[in-house]
Amino acid sequence: MGHQTRERILVVEDDAAARVGLEQLIRGWGFDVEAAADGEQALERIASFHPGIILTDLVVPKIGGLDLLHRVAELGEHVTTVILTAQGTIETAVEAIKQGAYDYLTKPVDLPRLQILLGKIIERHETLREVRVLRRQLSEYGMFGRLVGNSAEMRKIYHVIEQAAPTNASVLISGESGTGKELVAQTIHQLSARASATYVPINCVAIPDMLLESELFGHERGAFTGAVERRPGCFEIADHGTLFLDEIAEMTPPTQVKLLRVLQERTFRRLGGRMEQAVDVRIIAATNVDPQNAVKEGKLREDLYYRLNVFEVNLPPLRERKGDLPLLIEHFVNEYNARHGRSVAALEPRAMDLLCAYPWPGNVRELRNVIERATIVANGHFITIDDLPRLSDLSRTAPLSAAARGLAPGLTVAEAEQQLIEVTLLHTHGNKTRAAELLGISLKTLHNKLSRAKDDENAMTT
Repeated sequence: MGHQTRERILVVEDDAAARVGLEQLIRGWGFDVEAAADGEQALERIASFHPGIILTDLVVPKIGGLDLLHRVAELGEHVTTVILTAQGTIETAVEAIKQGAYDYLTKPVDLPRLQILLGKIIERHETLREVRVLRRQLSEYGMFGRLVGNSAEMRKIYHVIEQAAPTNASVLISGESGTGKELVAQTIHQLSARASATYVPINCVAIPDMLLESELFGHERGAFTGAVERRPGCFEIADHGTLFLDEIAEMTPPTQVKLLRVLQERTFRRLGGRMEQAVDVRIIAATNVDPQNAVKEGKLREDLYYRLNVFEVNLPPLRERKGDLPLLIEHFVNEYNARHGRSVAALEPRAMDLLCAYPWPGNVRELRNVIERATIVANGHFITIDDLPRLSDLSRTAPLSAAARGLAPGLTVAEAEQQLIEVTLLHTHGNKTRAAELLGISLKTLHNKLSRAKDDENAMTT
């Protein structure tokens, strides 16, 4: 197994035969290797060789393995330590892990396991390097990958992403519609050891109930009417990768039971199939409703919620992190300048004030759409208040504008319906599932009405 980076490994072992044997073996795997016979020699080698990985016996002369671990931590080196231990001292090895060692191996060393372990450490180092780059990007540009924002609220999100990404644990992301839940999922995938494997997103509300199971688990030929051939599902496609399940609370209870079973057993069965298939998939789920409320209301199974919620990310709505608005606006202006060949430099102060005063029920997605349109229609290098017509209408009628407008003769049924939808979405802070409930229509019907209204608006502006 060759490594382009040629990671440096220091072997610390007082038994000469074992030391030389390990050194030669690991060098043969494509690493740069040096060795030390005792703790003091190890510290000298660390200072001159700067290893990325230290493989040390738990008991070495002059400085013991645990003491060496403490000294390495004091040096502040970006080093991963693996402890070698005799069978009788495993308790001490576990203590070493608590104090910062990555793992331990019992002697005699299982060589295939050592090789796999070194491969995992390489992946870990690559992830840590990416995180360091992202931290630098955050301090310089206020961005963490494709996530934009430098507020305290977003920094908490970045911290959870850093913790969650290197693990295989499930993640549950909650937040209003348009807050960027899928961006968080993509970032977690990109910072994980699964980054080179497939990322498969699926929206549970966009697929009819009867087809969702087939979409997830695949089907055999003849499993149901229309199943003319065998088809792999998302679990098969995402094997060794990440499956992102958006709007998980909209999944029917029977499908939730099957999903829970796959999470517990790590196996699944195609519809109409007899064989169980093993699968290695990391699940990231998202919901735009409060997951605990969804559990109380019986929409989300409690056992599935606990299985998914190993790491929890709650994305704040844009109105609660308005300090990020200037950064987000600058980012979107630059993006759409490049995409549409424009040269907008900034927003005029009145336009910026208007954006900062607006409650953003559609969150970052709504802001992105507003800035794209404004960048296209702006005359010259500045976006003015006139380039934000819909927001201007809202600002002139104050925060309760839509409700205060009321109904008046001359208003068409379609316009009245659209006003009612807007009022309800403002009330639910952009939560479409809750808005559909209040309006007494299905979520799909609401999506269709919003889509139709957007098409009508586009037709008027072209």
